[in-house]
Amino acid sequence: MAPRAQTGCGRLSRGLLLLWALLGTGLCHVGAEAEGFGQDAGTSPPMAVFNWTAQLVEETYTNITQKCWEFFVDLMRNVTASELCEWKVISRPYSLLQACLEGWADHLRYGYPNALAEQYIFQSHHRYFHNCTLEHQVYFDPPEDVLLAMIIAPICLIPFLVTLVIWRSKDGKAQP
Repeated sequence: MAPRAQTGCGRLSRGLLLLWALLGTGLCHVGAEAEGFGQDAGTSPPMAVFNWTAQLVEETYTNITQKCWEFFVDLMRNVTASELCEWKVISRPYSLLQACLEGWADHLRYGYPNALAEQYIFQSHHRYFHNCTLEHQVYFDPPEDVLLAMIIAPICLIPFLVTLVIWRSKDGKAQP
């Protein structure tokens, strides 16, 4: 069987290929020939160069995060109202939302956490989990004046105890 001629830029990663499919942009140059590029010429075949501006990356990430959110909402349709606060039930959709937001941010080198991802996370809490309460009592820090007293008391007690030990051991007699 004869080797197939490569058309397009088959070296794109799966993520960029998916991005290309989602956005419908012409990232691949179909029909580019690589015949005259060999080791002898010291050149390599033409590669698609992507000059992503910050605005394009942000726009792309905004579109993708909307798809992540729609996927999360679709998964949450299968969760009943009584199951909304059960972590075993909601962990999968919630983790997939977080992974989608974080994964695409990393892939686009957008930075994570970011304001847009936080907005979707807060939106998920507000829409689905706002009635969930904690089963355990929540402990809070004591007031500052009590905390300060609890910190300073042992610090002041240490020099007093050291002085007492030295004073009791000065007479040199062995204590039975």
